[in-house]
Amino acid sequence: MKYRLIVLMALLLGLENVMAQTPQDKKMAWWREARFGMFIHWGPYAVWGGDYHGYLSRVGGPAWMMNRCKVPVKEYQEMTRTFNPVNYDAEAWVRLAKEAGMKYIVITAKHHDGFAMFKSEASPYNIVDFTPYGKDVLDALAKACRKYDMKLGFYYSQAQDWNNPGGATHRRPMEQGWPNPDSVAIDAYTLAHNGSWDPVQQTRTFKEYSDSVAIPQIKELLSNYGDVAVLWWDTPGGLGVSPEVERENARQIHEILKDYPHIIMNDRFIRGDKNFTGDYKTPEQMIPTEKQLDGTDWETSMTLNNSWGYQCRGVVWKSVRTLLTNLIDIVSKGGNFLLNVGPDPTGIIPEGNVTRLKAIGEWMRVNGASIYGTERCKVKKPDWGYCTQKIVGDKTYVYLHILDWPEDGSPLLFRLYEQASGARLLCGGKRLRFENTNDGIYVHLPQNAPDKIASVVELEFDKILPRYRIKPMNNDAYEIVDVAKD
Repeated sequence: MKYRLIVLMALLLGLENVMAQTPQDKKMAWWREARFGMFIHWGPYAVWGGDYHGYLSRVGGPAWMMNRCKVPVKEYQEMTRTFNPVNYDAEAWVRLAKEAGMKYIVITAKHHDGFAMFKSEASPYNIVDFTPYGKDVLDALAKACRKYDMKLGFYYSQAQDWNNPGGATHRRPMEQGWPNPDSVAIDAYTLAHNGSWDPVQQTRTFKEYSDSVAIPQIKELLSNYGDVAVLWWDTPGGLGVSPEVERENARQIHEILKDYPHIIMNDRFIRGDKNFTGDYKTPEQMIPTEKQLDGTDWETSMTLNNSWGYQCRGVVWKSVRTLLTNLIDIVSKGGNFLLNVGPDPTGIIPEGNVTRLKAIGEWMRVNGASIYGTERCKVKKPDWGYCTQKIVGDKTYVYLHILDWPEDGSPLLFRLYEQASGARLLCGGKRLRFENTNDGIYVHLPQNAPDKIASVVELEFDKILPRYRIKPMNNDAYEIVDVAKD
């Protein structure tokens, strides 16, 4: 009897150690609870909407157009002076995100074109000092987020900057842009100048750029807008900057961030350095397979259509079914979904975004319990859909996301070999008959699915089911599948 008691205590202590909350767990708690956020790509590139001399960029979209089309700095800045988003309504944006069921927003404070969407003393190339609009859009968004209890994060391109001299430029061949008759000469020039296509870009060193623009602007973002929840870095490495200079830049920024330990950062700060792994991984425009998952926190960023920024024509929209299925798939694998919108140059979020987000929101209002605060189930993915689980006290709730509703009236088989104590539909709360068997759990469903895309059954268990432990970050990054496109 004594031996059994010792073994039981050891097992309980082992479980407690595995699931005990570390400081990192506490830091990530709200983010893991949220599961769904809004990405916003917005800047002066919305003015052209991807059109340069009558051509859409052959690869990628508006946000990368300056680079791929090799737009001279002066010409791009002349276009920027016409950027006047008079219809911008920060509260309307935040209300839309909330209506969609999103819990946080990440906006491009400065994309690779170097334009700051905020008042900056470090560079006059900002929306307050350089455009007729003359107002700080981040300030308005921060106030709206506080009003509506929405977490706010900033995307900041910490290395690439195509307008402020000294910023890295990341070479792309002219064939990805438009058929410029001088393409051969331009490609030769960019090859010889670390990707730069305009001599103005080379009038300072990268260190001078970082010290005078990037680091001061990061300090401004951290100090001027209240509580910053997320810093979303982008495109480290391969920029023609020496590894030593890049590491020193990362070290300087990291020192600043020590005063903000609550801020969650992605893995694009610097690659291949175990001291700067970030808090979560960022597959882009793709959902990892089960085999690719390594147990760390991760977030898929994805567009609602085929472009990150506003595109004036040639737009291809993802369907509500695709977007909702992607959300369920991502969350069932323990990830977050950061879904992007691209406002137009006047500040309006195009209707194609709005209708899709509202449709997702309708589903979330009924089935949000199966998304928020859930985690992966230790069970093989079912053929009929996906599953998530949530621990509440000493109970576990497992959510069956049924995409393929049984047509013949036969019960649904869920191959989890545990004893369920209850079953109900989230839509309407109808209690369902079920049997715990040697095959798994059979659930008797109504003849018709309550939702045309994904209906959810909640199974209740009077115990804590096995869980996946979230592992510390490592240096391995997911492939950015469309890095050559956008």
